[in-house]
Amino acid sequence: MARILAQTEADVVDAVRAARERKSTLEIVGAGTKRELGRPIACDDVLDLSGLSGIVSYEPDELVITVKAGTKIVEIEHAVARKNQRLGFGPADWGPLYGAAPNSATIGGVLSADASGSLAVRYGRARNHLLGFRAVNGFGEAYKAGGKVVKNVTGFDLPKLMCGAFGTLGALTEVTLRLVPSPARAMLFAVRGVEAREGLELLRRVWSSPLEATGLACIPAALKSPGMAIVRLEGTPTSLAEKTAILKSIHAAFVEGEADIFEALGNGTLLQSDTSDIWRLIVAPAEAGKGVDELSGSKWYADSAGGVLWLAREATKESAQQLHEFAARAAGTAVLARASREVRATLPVFSPEDETRAALTSAVKSAFDPLQIFNPGRMYPSEQVASC
Repeated sequence: MARILAQTEADVVDAVRAARERKSTLEIVGAGTKRELGRPIACDDVLDLSGLSGIVSYEPDELVITVKAGTKIVEIEHAVARKNQRLGFGPADWGPLYGAAPNSATIGGVLSADASGSLAVRYGRARNHLLGFRAVNGFGEAYKAGGKVVKNVTGFDLPKLMCGAFGTLGALTEVTLRLVPSPARAMLFAVRGVEAREGLELLRRVWSSPLEATGLACIPAALKSPGMAIVRLEGTPTSLAEKTAILKSIHAAFVEGEADIFEALGNGTLLQSDTSDIWRLIVAPAEAGKGVDELSGSKWYADSAGGVLWLAREATKESAQQLHEFAARAAGTAVLARASREVRATLPVFSPEDETRAALTSAVKSAFDPLQIFNPGRMYPSEQVASC
């Protein structure tokens, strides 16, 4: 197996064309922090995109930044923080779940895995912030999609399609992202001793209010005693005083003083040391409470007002079926976020698709990569890809 280190987009084009001629496969990697996420794959060569690094352009007044795909998240965050701006989807750092060093992830890898954190409850997931990109498809063609402005689109929204595709549609070389302003101040509030169902219902009430909370989490007593519902509010001191009054009118038991743990929640840190397999579910927040009983016996917590559920549970045929079925009923998906290579090779890591969706995603895969060069089998044995 050769490791091909690309320094330019032209290098990526050459590598893909060579693989196409040889009918060989390429594992697409950046920093490699999430190589253990998804089904195990065995490719002929590794295409390393970490050399495609650096900020191409930054327009603070327009809240837009363009960077090469191998740029580390921390580099982007440091650059935009100087202008009191940030990435609105709160990029999650999942690398430590797999033994990687913290703060090593690249923007291309984060987008490809749709690694969105707690801020997404306010500003939307990564797919809502990727305005445009450059990439190389399975024909060895470099192309551009999207742009530098937020606009309505017709037909394929390619930025959204690439986000969450786990590198199976092509190799990202450059991305353009929407930014959001950083707050003047953030405050956390919690209701302690709350039961899980009550806590989730309370979070949904806050979510549907005009408070525009940037963090909404429920941690049951089994994981952190006492159980609690946590809310993060942001703004100026004046606006925060008004928001605090509204929050306490929703529930008088909210008290200030919790340390900000939302970064840890988005990263899965609360379960990192658990020896069990780890699952991450994206569900409709209104449906999350119905799954509380089904999650009993597992360590779990809810982020994004119940829209994201993290849990530690041994991955077996029975548990995988149960969780995938629950996610489907809850209008969402389940991902086996961490498990051994053997387990990930035998169980469905991503939610199974019905026949119609499977045919559609297979057709999309064929349109971008007909020879199945990129990360074959990373998501499904039949080489399909599910969009986020």
